[in-house]
Amino acid sequence: MLILNHFVAHKPWHSLNASTATPHQSTKPPIPSKLITITVISSSSNNNKASSAGNVKRLVLSKEGRTKLNPASDGDFYAYPRFVKHVDDAFIATLADLYRERLRPGWEILDLMSSWVSHLPDEVEFKRVVGHGLNAQELARNPRLDYFFVKDLNQDQQLQLKDSSFDAVICTVSVQYLQQPEKVFAEVFRVLKPGGVFIVSFSNRMFYEKAIGAWREGTGYSRVQLVVQYFQCVEGFTEAEIIRKIGSNDGVEKSNSSPFDWVVRLVGLALSGADPFYAVIAHKNFKPIYE
Repeated sequence: MLILNHFVAHKPWHSLNASTATPHQSTKPPIPSKLITITVISSSSNNNKASSAGNVKRLVLSKEGRTKLNPASDGDFYAYPRFVKHVDDAFIATLADLYRERLRPGWEILDLMSSWVSHLPDEVEFKRVVGHGLNAQELARNPRLDYFFVKDLNQDQQLQLKDSSFDAVICTVSVQYLQQPEKVFAEVFRVLKPGGVFIVSFSNRMFYEKAIGAWREGTGYSRVQLVVQYFQCVEGFTEAEIIRKIGSNDGVEKSNSSPFDWVVRLVGLALSGADPFYAVIAHKNFKPIYE
């Protein structure tokens, strides 16, 4: 298994194949969180058997639900960097507020399917932020990342990361592209520390030809339920919490949509109105309560 000193150090940037990259060390000590109590919600209770936590209990998607209109390699599709915002300012502000509320200073964060911006609050200092994505140039521009690595999760879902090594995993406006979400969510469970949180946020924007069929044909409500099922299919995640903030654009397909609307969706832009905000959140084994 690879360890962190094989990762790309963000500052300075090295080749992805460099074997001499060393971890970036934070110069400020982490601020400890005061844990006052926990509520255990794990469904595994038989201590005489090997724990099933982290196992995939069932598959959520059908074969058709995993398909994409553009079957070409995702690595090729994302080879050219896109230094653009994929959601509007209101969505970004809501997401930053959510991170400000749920992520603690001094934590270790994995930004899954990241790009040139992580939307983490500027004033909150974390011990370490590791980024994953498909474009090295975008990741190298992200000022919040201490390390990053490039990997196509639709080809290989295994994360070369140690067990129980992150306090939180975040995934922003990217879950719609996962063709093997069950395995990816199981890997997230593995790398989270007990009590760690996984925050999946999304809107109605997408690269239409690269989103899976189950997502393309869905509505805002059905997409939320789909992500809830991703959590439910992995043994050990707590009950999912859903956060919605919907403006004039709820992501539901209109019956009188024009051909131009289809073209807009195809290139990954939003329809008229504010971007709806959705987040689905769950914890590994139990939900800690902090003072």
